[in-house]
Amino acid sequence: MGRLLGLLWFVVLWIPAAPAGTVLVLDVTGTIGAATPAYVEQGIERARAQASQALVLRMDTPGGLDSAMRRIIQRILASPVPVIGYVAPPGARAASAGTYILYATHIAAMAPSTTLGAATPVRLGGLPAAEPADGDGGEEPLSRKLTNDAVAFIRGLARARGRNAEWAERAVREAATLTSAEALELGVIDLVAADLGELLGAVDGWEVETFAGTRRLTTADARVEQFAPDWRIRLLSVITDPTVAYVLLLVGVYGLIFELSSPGAVLPGVVGLISLLLALYAFQVLPINYAGLALMLVGVAFMVAEAFVPSFGALGLGGVAAFVVGSLILLEEDQLAISLPVIGGTALVSAGFFAWVLTRFVRLRRRRARTGREELLGMEGEVLEPLDPRGWVRVHGERWRARSTRPLSRGARVRVRAVDGLWLEVEPADEPELQEVHS
Repeated sequence: MGRLLGLLWFVVLWIPAAPAGTVLVLDVTGTIGAATPAYVEQGIERARAQASQALVLRMDTPGGLDSAMRRIIQRILASPVPVIGYVAPPGARAASAGTYILYATHIAAMAPSTTLGAATPVRLGGLPAAEPADGDGGEEPLSRKLTNDAVAFIRGLARARGRNAEWAERAVREAATLTSAEALELGVIDLVAADLGELLGAVDGWEVETFAGTRRLTTADARVEQFAPDWRIRLLSVITDPTVAYVLLLVGVYGLIFELSSPGAVLPGVVGLISLLLALYAFQVLPINYAGLALMLVGVAFMVAEAFVPSFGALGLGGVAAFVVGSLILLEEDQLAISLPVIGGTALVSAGFFAWVLTRFVRLRRRRARTGREELLGMEGEVLEPLDPRGWVRVHGERWRARSTRPLSRGARVRVRAVDGLWLEVEPADEPELQEVHS
């Protein structure tokens, strides 16, 4: 019996302790764009597949797309894995859309010296919802509808998670903000943690209600795993950046224009087509104003037309103006805006290009012809044999049969005044110039 007990004790000591599980960490930083929901969805699916104890959304965001925010919240509400929202590091914020996402998480936490709030909705065109002049009756109908919808949405999230619904409404209606200490005191968040280790230690043993039922967290000794977006999400994040999408559109349009104006170049057409397709995909997922896009395309068309049908600047300048206005109103979210220096630089380059085109056009109009019979008009030459009134002259290093309005002696200097087939009409070089062309 003693030997059997010793053997069992050896087996118990030899078997390694069961792992405490993993905690998956996703970093949501910067503007919440079209690629962010795909990143969060992949993270939640990864956490579910490996039976993670929890998923931490570490946030530092000024907000972003309403459609992207709602997709993320829908995925969090349907997640079988507890999702912990954590505003970190110190100095970070969860503003606008970030506030809604933090309210949707199963556990809401913030690092010291962080903030959240300013969740007022934004109207189409990037204009903030109007403040009421005298109660709700002073608001514009569209602003009131957006505000009421946002209030109902965030209050529903607050009730579902047992958080302060009154302050949530203030964050929407009054753009109220809170520090981490104030948020904890008002019951907006569940705890304040200085770092990720402190956070996981604090929530160890907590029970949360998920879509799949009640889950008890075992996070104190869990292995932390950082989940980075794959190359497809990184690519989507790059091309859906408003400024990048804007530049891709310009490269695409001008690339196709160069290809059509110089058939056979191939490279401008290939680069232009790829860039244009990427830009159209980006604009398909971005909240664009189609009037702005139409103005941009009309502006490009006018600028191109100026190069082929000179209008002394009317088409070119009108195209630049339409292009700039379209660029400014292209996007309908204040958090997603095209860089003003990029718009200004593009407008200046376009204006400079068409100023150069106009200058070249004026110079070409003033320049004397360099080929054909028009080139001979006004040229001076020498009489090779007396003209009375016909004879031979040397013009442009060539012998020509010539006719003169009056007799001229050999060696006299003459000027070509007209071309008649293979004959030159000449006159003395010292007479006022009078040009004429005969077919």
